[in-house]
Amino acid sequence: MTLVGWLQIVIFFGLLLLVVKPLGAYMARVYGGERTFLTPILRPVERLVFRLAGVKAEEEMDWKRYTLAVLAFSLVGVFFLYILQRVQHLLPLNPMGFGPVAPDLALNTAVSFVTNTNWQAYGGETTMSFLTQMMGLTVQNFLSAAAGMAVLMALIRAFTRHQASTVGNFWVDLTRGTLYIFLPLSFLLALTLVASGVVQTLAPSAVATTLQGGEQVIALGPAASQVAIKHLGTNGGGFFNANAAHPFENPTPLTNLLLMLAETAIPVALTYTFGRMVGNTRQGWAILAAMLVLMVGFTALAYSAEAAGNPRLAALGVNQTASALQPGGNMEGKELRFGIAPSATFATITTGTSSGAINSTHDSFTPLGGLIPLVMMQLGEVAPGGVGSGLYGMLVFVLIAVFVAGLMVGRTPEYLGKKIEPFEMKMAALIILIMPIVVLGLTALAVSLDTARASISNPGPHGFSQVLYAFTSQGNNNGSAFAGLNVNTPFYNLTGALAMFISRFWLIIPTLALAGSLAAKKKVPIGVGTLPTTTPLFIAWLIVVIIIVGALNFLPALALGPVIEHLIMAGV
Repeated sequence: MTLVGWLQIVIFFGLLLLVVKPLGAYMARVYGGERTFLTPILRPVERLVFRLAGVKAEEEMDWKRYTLAVLAFSLVGVFFLYILQRVQHLLPLNPMGFGPVAPDLALNTAVSFVTNTNWQAYGGETTMSFLTQMMGLTVQNFLSAAAGMAVLMALIRAFTRHQASTVGNFWVDLTRGTLYIFLPLSFLLALTLVASGVVQTLAPSAVATTLQGGEQVIALGPAASQVAIKHLGTNGGGFFNANAAHPFENPTPLTNLLLMLAETAIPVALTYTFGRMVGNTRQGWAILAAMLVLMVGFTALAYSAEAAGNPRLAALGVNQTASALQPGGNMEGKELRFGIAPSATFATITTGTSSGAINSTHDSFTPLGGLIPLVMMQLGEVAPGGVGSGLYGMLVFVLIAVFVAGLMVGRTPEYLGKKIEPFEMKMAALIILIMPIVVLGLTALAVSLDTARASISNPGPHGFSQVLYAFTSQGNNNGSAFAGLNVNTPFYNLTGALAMFISRFWLIIPTLALAGSLAAKKKVPIGVGTLPTTTPLFIAWLIVVIIIVGALNFLPALALGPVIEHLIMAGV
């Protein structure tokens, strides 16, 4: 560990805090239908979209209609993206002449991008045409992110309404999120990336002659436009197979910092949006504080583990320590232009935000370093989580923390004037339990089948970690890969598609049912019996609840993978 490394982490989190209030306030105005500085430009476009789609902006939906709209829109997206991949060889903008994507891989990819997972069992530069990347994958990067934000807005409105039957209009929320938030931010970031060296062209791959006289194919393409939204929308699917480790996606330490800020800015700023919309910004700051404690704490642990290196290397030298053989720590699988601290930070926040982009190989991390990305996902990706999905997941934990604390101290279980009753707890239990059931169930199935175990590149606990990571990533709609596991097989493509679909929509349905129930409730005034939810004590209690739930679900599985691998490495 070095002072420079710690300063890099401090600077990142300091810059992140600076964007919370202005961006959060802007998004509150957007979803509230208020005027912004972009209104004169985008309001006519918004009205045109509504007119062409037959949407009445003033007509709201109850939670059931809202849910049906989300599901119908997403299913159409899956169908369109699947067909596009299957016929890409017949369409233009395919300069490398790629053939149709295999059916199981096309289904996995279609479900992946529509569910905002962006898991990739393929190499983008060797599989997908430019048209598929632009019209299919990049478009879904915008739409899946906006859909997640829309679900969050429905839940936030439920807290503000008094005996209401509606939670908003999905089509309006989807359109405003895309037009006013993702498009402008992506445009600015893409221009900045192009100026910094990220490639953006429709030219075919270039062929270079090496010093030895051989030929090297250098893949090109319209990468910057996809890279911008993949981070801003916490999508994470790379244009190139190496993702954010590729110099054409992430060429410099400055672009690395910008990409880290891009994938965390909207999720953390949504806490302030929440506070503004419910009329109590202290509630938003309290949730942000809990997120930051988890983010900063696990980032520090990841950096410490990677900077310490591998103690078993000491056996390779005479009178040498591991740090002498690894003076810079564990640099295996990391880019020299970034170093350990930014790589460890990137790994932590990409799994904490559901982005899934990577700038280093998690498979090459130390066991404890690789444990951190796993834990960040297994906590439910609520620190800070994906755009929309992270905050509505955190709000579910808030309701559970309020309910349990209220029962323990004999106070009324209520939050923001809404009583927390059995129906809300049932929906919260569904939201929390579905993910671990999917992840652990499919992991157990994979390690019990010969065909699935054949994809593992390393035997023993590390191989188990590879499988557990794969289904944890897909089961949390994250999309990052541990690497080392051959997942482009019918088994992993089909089970992965199932995991991603269930984890996205079987969580959205109870979330919207929760919104409908809360919206229909009376708002009761805060009294002496109301549990305060903005105090340091409640923030600490919320963090404890999140960690306990994650530990109860996944500690046995983690013990079989990274924990035992660390003990073996340490010679215990």
